[in-house]
Amino acid sequence: MSVHTERASPGSCDRRGAGGTPGQPPALAARPRLRTHDLEEAQVRIGEVLGAHQVRVASTGAHVDAWLYGFQLESVGLFSFGYGPEVLVTPEVQDSHLLVGMPLAGHVEVSQGRELIECTPEVASVQSLTRPTSIRWAEGRQLIARFGRPAMEAHLGRLLGRRPDRPLTFSLGMDLTRPPARSWRSLVELLRNEAEAGGGMLEQPLAVRQLEGLLMTQLLLTQPSNYSDALSGGWRKVAPPTVRRAVRLIEEHADEPLTVEDIAEAVGVSARALQEGFRRHLEKTPMGYLREVRLERAHAELAVRGPETATVTDVAYRWGFTHLGRFSLAYRQRFGESPSRTLRH
Repeated sequence: MSVHTERASPGSCDRRGAGGTPGQPPALAARPRLRTHDLEEAQVRIGEVLGAHQVRVASTGAHVDAWLYGFQLESVGLFSFGYGPEVLVTPEVQDSHLLVGMPLAGHVEVSQGRELIECTPEVASVQSLTRPTSIRWAEGRQLIARFGRPAMEAHLGRLLGRRPDRPLTFSLGMDLTRPPARSWRSLVELLRNEAEAGGGMLEQPLAVRQLEGLLMTQLLLTQPSNYSDALSGGWRKVAPPTVRRAVRLIEEHADEPLTVEDIAEAVGVSARALQEGFRRHLEKTPMGYLREVRLERAHAELAVRGPETATVTDVAYRWGFTHLGRFSLAYRQRFGESPSRTLRH
């Protein structure tokens, strides 16, 4: 896993422009990539990250104050950007990635094919970009989640148990007030908070892979798409030998980035079928079983190390536990003491 960050020039990230209000830094300010008043430079540099596009300033003589903050993980990126004044944006049709735009302030009008929506902090746009798209963006701030299309469609294939036979396209508007969408947005905020606070989770490949998988799974299950019916359809029953193979794979690879989709693909079934098989034969989910194995491995590591050579946070992240509070609670319930006490003794 690598996090790609390009530093802006010294002094360019003041707290009074670039999408922030006086005294308030913009989203992802700790990850600067660009600040410029040159429209052509902004169009090229932002296009390198979020896809080639044409930009036209809506008002003649308006002052451009463009910025870009953010970072790219393996399959998912998170960015905050803007041009300053109201602009008209026309992305080029492409199939390398798709974008989810979430206004933090102001509003954005997005049209794609026959769909036209007005985005606000309560309505996001899911831009598949395989069809002509146009965007009218008033002054404001926007958070963009970028998903690599090959990774997203491979993830979709693991959920389906087969290779997708046509490009994935989503409905344009996402109502962020709906419970499933709120859950997806909370995952975005977890990623954003880690980037802004400089937490250690983004340096742990296991934790990053799990978070990326959760973001893709939740988006696929939350937002209507041309695969929604297939994702909610039936599945064949999984026999006990298949479940045993999955259990063995989990135990042998618990220290690697592992998702339910990876496990399902390895044993030759869909993710939904594997979930049903584990519930029927083991009365737990594949990820529940994986968490149990990792909890045991974390306990074993803490028991043989000391505060001089390890921290609870490092051990938790190394074994895929991205929420330290839940890790501590599960650990205490399982072993009768806190992780820190095990480490001290």
